Amino acid sequence: MTIQIYKGIVADPEILGGKPIVDGTRLSVAHILGLLGRGMTIDELIESYPILTKDDILQVIGYAAIALENDIYIGAD
Repeated sequence: MTIQIYKGIVADPEILGGKPIVDGTRLSVAHILGLLGRGMTIDELIESYPILTKDDILQVIGYAAIALENDIYIGAD
């Protein structure tokens, strides 16, 4: 059963163990954020994964921002 958890972001226990993914793909939010974090641009992501749109990637970033909104951060010594 697919559940929409954010605009364009869904979770389905049958796909990637229920991790948040871009709707209509098997690309996880974590994977896309990891690529962006390693310096891949939005244009490079779209070139590598033509199934993605710029809006999809912006939705991933928006979902991540909301997901982290209430986290507590502990600094390293």
